[in-house]
Amino acid sequence: MSDKRIIRFGVIGCGLMGKEFASAAARWCHLTDIDFAPKIIAVCDANPTATAWFTDNVPSVEAVYNDYKGLLANPDVEAIYCAVPHNLHAQIYIDIIQSGKHLLGEKPFGIDQEANRDIMKALEENPQVIVRCSSEFPFYPGAQQLIEWVRDQKFGKIIEVEAGFWHSSDLDPTKVINWKRRIATNGEYGCMGDLGMHVLHLPLRFGWKPRSVRALLSQIVHERPDGKGNIVPCETWDNAILACEVEQGDNQFPMVLSTKRIAPGHANTWFIRIIGTELSAEFTTKNPKQISYLPYKPGGVQAWHIADAPYKSVYSTITGGIFEFGFSDSILQMWAAFCDELVHRESPLRPSFYCATPEEAAHSHVLFTAALASNRTGETISIDWRN
Repeated sequence: MSDKRIIRFGVIGCGLMGKEFASAAARWCHLTDIDFAPKIIAVCDANPTATAWFTDNVPSVEAVYNDYKGLLANPDVEAIYCAVPHNLHAQIYIDIIQSGKHLLGEKPFGIDQEANRDIMKALEENPQVIVRCSSEFPFYPGAQQLIEWVRDQKFGKIIEVEAGFWHSSDLDPTKVINWKRRIATNGEYGCMGDLGMHVLHLPLRFGWKPRSVRALLSQIVHERPDGKGNIVPCETWDNAILACEVEQGDNQFPMVLSTKRIAPGHANTWFIRIIGTELSAEFTTKNPKQISYLPYKPGGVQAWHIADAPYKSVYSTITGGIFEFGFSDSILQMWAAFCDELVHRESPLRPSFYCATPEEAAHSHVLFTAALASNRTGETISIDWRN
């Protein structure tokens, strides 16, 4: 489409994911049949090396700041991508929302539940602002196929669900500590706060809110080098396994959710497995082009099938269906979904799937807070979603 609506963005926090956004914006011509496009015009980071990457590689950048309040005062910026440590979420997210600028922020939307409530209060007071939470993995075609099957109620009665997001780099005890290993910056949730919204995006979207949780939290590496010749303590949880019970209508089933920073052999693995009486299916980014499924009719053969998932995305692209979908493609799709909601608030071009919402992020805090209580007491903690 010609004469695209240009959305002028600022980036606060110019690290890895900020660069991924810049890459997605540069690849916008990959998308077809849309009437909007992002343009990064301002960046902010306390580290001048980080902002220098943007000025060197993103020609549209007009302004550079080391204080985010200067960026928020820029009247040309209308939307923000913010990727900062969890302890800064409440202050910066609230200031962004109150400035009237739209926001795509990183999970978990606050270092703890109190901080999240403050962010949600700012949202209630500024309903004109569109705010979404970063979560790109459900935009993979294989995940979209599972979403379609859930919507069409193809699974019959749900027997059980498992979803997870696993890393492996922290298996190396010589890896230098970062802010995610400190309670002051990451929070007590540990790996749950940092990875959990990825795992919860689809279960919460499907309405699978756990009515109880039993948590098993693991701290595996207790100390790391600080890069300055010292060995310092690691304070946060490395791995988390949450055994949940879900009740949806007259259907009750177990759901296991796992976030792991130490999962040997898994570089960046996101997966969801749904087992049902009429259909079972699994998708994992470890095999990004394949989807596994087992259709079943009473008395029929029980056999798993593995099929290639075609390059069929929420927002159409120039890529042919025979090719493979990857991480950078999922980032591009997520950003298209956010920009679509921003431009077409009432009727997005592709309303079938959208970014994780602040309400879903708030629900993750409910679950993670209960998980911490479960780990402390060794008990199963009931969750009352009405309160």
